[in-house]
Amino acid sequence: MKGLYCRAGVSDAEPRFVIQETSLPEELGSHQVRVQVKACGLSPLDLKLLGEVGIQRDLMPVGREVAGVVLQVGQKVSFFQPEDEVVGILPLDSPCSGLCDVIDIDEHYLVQKPEKLSSVCVAGALRDALCAYTALHTHARISAGHTLLVMDGASSFGLMCIQLACYHGVKVLTTSHSPEKHTFLEQLRPSVVKVIPVYDNSSDLLPVVLEETGGLGVDIVIDSGVRLQEEVSSEETKLLPHKHDLISVLGVGGHWVTSHKDLQLDPPDCRLLYLRSASVTFLNQEVWTASSAQQGRYLHILKDIVEKMSAGILRPQPEEAVPLYEATVAMETVQRQQKKKAVVKL
Repeated sequence: MKGLYCRAGVSDAEPRFVIQETSLPEELGSHQVRVQVKACGLSPLDLKLLGEVGIQRDLMPVGREVAGVVLQVGQKVSFFQPEDEVVGILPLDSPCSGLCDVIDIDEHYLVQKPEKLSSVCVAGALRDALCAYTALHTHARISAGHTLLVMDGASSFGLMCIQLACYHGVKVLTTSHSPEKHTFLEQLRPSVVKVIPVYDNSSDLLPVVLEETGGLGVDIVIDSGVRLQEEVSSEETKLLPHKHDLISVLGVGGHWVTSHKDLQLDPPDCRLLYLRSASVTFLNQEVWTASSAQQGRYLHILKDIVEKMSAGILRPQPEEAVPLYEATVAMETVQRQQKKKAVVKL
């Protein structure tokens, strides 16, 4: 059978993606489950992170968010049986590519998939929903009555944050990166309190947020990247908020959850955070599968996510599934950040 793998280039910016023949061991591990994959989500591959945690291979498996049907279970598997529909995220050190027809995975990385939930839908949205859940519940500890600012709310991650926060009674503000995204966000149901356009410099973030919060600032800010310098190097970074802006919109005791891997805070930035008694938390989307310290909690989160998707509480933007023979091109597009997500249907 065939799977998708990454062959790292001269630098992390030049990986090559290839489809290779692979095979599974004849014997299944005692806690492993053999799954026939129905759909697999493709996300950018962080080669630097893999190297830092000691995972280095000539060919790195690609595609980790999977949905499928159980074919066979190991002797000590207690959660699943053949013909169960399951969904999960392969761990960082998994030898299997999620684009293989059949994969072996430990039962503790899987949860049952509700029957009416589409395999393509859940494979495409599971990682973003997990990140949103981690940011809001694990890091920011949201509760009804909090005020939340989500940067780039029309992105798949931003949309999950908005829907999850609205479900819990949180007052949500968000930013839009284009007129089309602005219209989309204004028509969301449940609705956000304010959509702030940042694509034409028509609004300054701080005055609008202070006006909407009575001058108090927001309890939580969730970004999808920030600018560390005032200078704008590209059209993409032009839409990102400056770190000072995000600190300035925080209220007393506020939480800033950032996805920026190399955030640098200067003494004036720290002083602002100190005056507000505010905190900064880093959102590492791989942390759950990189460590088994909170495996039970992780499975509870995955189960809650798929149940909310099935109930229509979380409604991800549909991704058009591509066939396996287009997976290489699709992954190259995702890796270059030209597209945030892709889903392959097997």
